[in-house]
Amino acid sequence: MDQVVTVFGGGGFLGRYVAQEVLKAGARLRVAERDPRDAWFVKPLGGLGQTQFIAADVTKPESVAKAVAGATSVINLVGILAGDFDKVHIEGAKNVAEAARTAGAAALVQISAIGADPLAESAYGRSKGLGEQAVQGAFPGATVIRPSIVFGPEDNFVNRFAGLISKLPVAPIIRPTVRFQPVWVGDLAQAIALAALDPKAHAGKTYELGGPEPISMAALNAWIAQAIGATPRFLSVPDPVARAMARFGGRLPGAPMTWDQWLMLQNDNVVAPGAAGFDAFGIAPRPLEAMAPAWLVRFRREGRFSLTTAA
Repeated sequence: MDQVVTVFGGGGFLGRYVAQEVLKAGARLRVAERDPRDAWFVKPLGGLGQTQFIAADVTKPESVAKAVAGATSVINLVGILAGDFDKVHIEGAKNVAEAARTAGAAALVQISAIGADPLAESAYGRSKGLGEQAVQGAFPGATVIRPSIVFGPEDNFVNRFAGLISKLPVAPIIRPTVRFQPVWVGDLAQAIALAALDPKAHAGKTYELGGPEPISMAALNAWIAQAIGATPRFLSVPDPVARAMARFGGRLPGAPMTWDQWLMLQNDNVVAPGAAGFDAFGIAPRPLEAMAPAWLVRFRREGRFSLTTAA
């Protein structure tokens, strides 16, 4: 296989798994990071000379052009949860798409998010939706992948709740009825790599990728508590209280959420009915309960010696 895949954000949480899938397929990998040293741990995953590193920032077109020169496929994983969304999600994504087109890349995979919508109330969702439009305008054959919440050993979602639940006698739950469809990072990475390496099958398509079953915020917290052997009392925070916390407290360091995150929690984060998904890649997504206990053990009071197991 004589393919060169440039991965922007290849040293991040999702990036390390995408890198592993690309290398496993036998392609050459070029990891583009603002500071390549943040991704050096990826190098041992491949063979001798199979991985390259290059300094690049999606908001700086010159660096992006250098990173995609000679690439047959380009993957853009770069995203932020706070900050200048438009600069990263719209301008940055457009820079990558234009550079990929100019370089003659056969494939471009843009990682978006379920809920991406140019008319979304939240700045995150709106910028993701406008970013999709910018990418498709600059690279009409781009593949757009919208995952639900991604979980894995290094995530900042399941682990964050587990950390709180393991320490607090009373655990507050904001928006207990909102639903998610957590997707295993390994399954998502495999789909992304397949889309990049087989543009004939996936070019120009949009996929929504979630786990086997949706789960509510309340049910997710209850499952995590059971998995780590914790028995806190859960307290549902009334919407008016949570809204005030997000509106005013979100500006303070250590606040539980920002106003934009509150707006995102007003809608379920699940795969839309009829949306193309994992079936297009021949992947059966794995459930949270099958994958997470292996690393959530570190949140148990007795660690690996606990007799408590998740059902």
